[in-house]
Amino acid sequence: MKQSKPNQVNSWVKAARLRTLPLALSSVILGSFLAIGSASYKPGVIALALLTTLILQILSNFANDYGDAVKGTDNEHRLGPVRTVQSGEISQKEMRRGILISVVLALVSGMLLIYLSLGDQWITGLFFLVLGIGSIAAAIKYVVGNNAYGYRGFGDIFVFLFFGLLGVTGTFYLNAHHLPWSIWLPACTMGFFSTGVLNLNNMRDLDNDRNSGKMTIPVRLGSIGAFNYHAMLISLGWIASLLFTVIHYHGIWQLMYLVMIPFFITDLIKIKNTVDKRELDPFLKRLALNTLAFTILFGIGTIL
Repeated sequence: MKQSKPNQVNSWVKAARLRTLPLALSSVILGSFLAIGSASYKPGVIALALLTTLILQILSNFANDYGDAVKGTDNEHRLGPVRTVQSGEISQKEMRRGILISVVLALVSGMLLIYLSLGDQWITGLFFLVLGIGSIAAAIKYVVGNNAYGYRGFGDIFVFLFFGLLGVTGTFYLNAHHLPWSIWLPACTMGFFSTGVLNLNNMRDLDNDRNSGKMTIPVRLGSIGAFNYHAMLISLGWIASLLFTVIHYHGIWQLMYLVMIPFFITDLIKIKNTVDKRELDPFLKRLALNTLAFTILFGIGTIL
């Protein structure tokens, strides 16, 4: 029997998974700070970039909620929070409608962003439109469909590309209309940290994912290998940022983001010593918030 749904608003807010939004916005925030630091920015472009990214992340969360429920990966053995389609709070039909609405909103917001930034530069605008459509497709195909790439261990690559490289460099270019090579360094940082959040999620769900045929990186590497991979992601993220700082160093305030190093190291130690995979869940939120704090401090340092 279909479960009662007393409060649909709360269910949709739950499906949007608000705790994932700070991480999604971090790459756009960092790209915006870098554009401001180069004295080439447009407030309207920054606002629309943030809005478009927010919609894309919510779309991704809706698609994950739907796809994992349909495939049976969301079940009583999953250690993460119970999702809305899995629990019956939102039906599969309703979630498909939510996904469609999110796609339309992302397209509208993205096209407004491209037009505001590029105007009649149609070739460049078409390039960004293709990237935007690719982002939408990637958000949906992560776990939805017979060839969902998240079930074959490719989720990390797409997170690195779309939530790291594209988020930072795309935001910078849409503001500044040029792209220095060094911008790719902080873009890599966001990619590595974002991939780290996904890896923690997959480390937590390793056993259930293996049993469900979801071949994530932790399933392929095992618990020890997955932690080593996680430590590598965090380390590479810091190395990329430090290289950017060395190249563009202009004052002591630029180093303020280094105060975040102890938080990242402490969490790595705690994650390594965690035996019960269920206890990994809080570290997802911590890494997302640490990344946001890192982004703000790093960004402020570039403009002081």
